[in-house]
Amino acid sequence: MISDETAYRRYLDGEQKAADLLVEKYGDALTLYINGYLKDMHEAEDLMIEAFSQIFAKERPITGAGAFKAYLYKTARNLALRHRKKHRLSFLRFDELDFEPQSGVPADTELSRSERSRQLYDALEKLKVEYREALYLVYLEGMSYRHAATVMNQSEGQITKLVYRGKQSLKAILEQEGFTYADE
Repeated sequence: MISDETAYRRYLDGEQKAADLLVEKYGDALTLYINGYLKDMHEAEDLMIEAFSQIFAKERPITGAGAFKAYLYKTARNLALRHRKKHRLSFLRFDELDFEPQSGVPADTELSRSERSRQLYDALEKLKVEYREALYLVYLEGMSYRHAATVMNQSEGQITKLVYRGKQSLKAILEQEGFTYADE
């Protein structure tokens, strides 16, 4: 499998399939990320397409492992923030994300997981927006702190602090609500 940066370079060299590969790889996840800002899946899909269009139109060199994904998400974030500013909507509501249970899992186990997930997402909703976004990028999108910093226009040190404070705040909220940890 080729890296994102290699695929992007191949697109710039005229290989359309390379662009299709990148859109296929990131399109759905990026749409969900944008939808966290907009709460409108159709608008999120439009902005996802716009984010790719902007990157492909600029034809700027993107180098370094993970740099393409970070640049793509930063572009999408800026588009979503501009759009949201026009329409005044709030950021990501985790309880609106859809998750499908895996097959073969007993119903009571799945119900227990579902309840824990609901508690977690309710607690995430209570976090400051910047904590929630940093946690989302690092843990749900799997970005490095450096790339999350690029997306959020912060330094890597600031992201480290946001993630740390976000986790501490999340733990405090969960403890307040009587959440118990499996390892205790």
